[in-house]
Amino acid sequence: MVNKVLAAFVTMDILFVAMGAIMLGFSVIVQQTCFDTPTEGNEAARDLLYQRFPFTAGIVNAVFIFITFLTTLPALATNSRGWLKVAVWMVVVDAVFTMSIGVDLWILTLKMKDAFLQIWLSQSPQVQDLMQTAFSCCGFNNSTSPAFVTDATCPSPAAAALMRGCSAPLTSFGNTFVDNIFTAMFGMVGIDVVLIMSIACLLKDRKERERYRDIDEKSGARGTF
Repeated sequence: MVNKVLAAFVTMDILFVAMGAIMLGFSVIVQQTCFDTPTEGNEAARDLLYQRFPFTAGIVNAVFIFITFLTTLPALATNSRGWLKVAVWMVVVDAVFTMSIGVDLWILTLKMKDAFLQIWLSQSPQVQDLMQTAFSCCGFNNSTSPAFVTDATCPSPAAAALMRGCSAPLTSFGNTFVDNIFTAMFGMVGIDVVLIMSIACLLKDRKERERYRDIDEKSGARGTF
């Protein structure tokens, strides 16, 4: 008969290591591509936001997840509770680490307008042009502050004055985009929590089995006299 407690632990352990693989793949790939020259305004805004993400922390966290997963393998191969105790503390550390990354991204959403202002000021006219075109806006706060870039969307000062500034659409885009990312991070913390609970249940189950085994051994020993 399948041990349901063990099966639940194995399921969560697999989800846990899959989470690490996703985090590692995402961090490595995006970190390598976010500095590519953009060809479209939404792509430019997204990649410029990516450049502010803590990808190094994400990679370190993913590696720690793999190490933690490796500590669970001896616990699966044996009935030892020692490895499980080590693993549960490592999962707790990982949960705190992942939560801190999510909180860092959440804080970014609170300062999104200021972040995009700094981004806007540091970009070339070509990138500003891409974002003006994609978000149908001129300048940042308005067409004069900072000044717009002349393009098809903003062909003249008079036309630009009738258009909204890019701060509102860029901030809305950034908040929605980063919200999805840090929500995913908090979801990963949820997986950590469920894994911790499954390890706790498995520890209790193994402790109970050891107790019953000791009782059976003592009963058997008495029966020999």
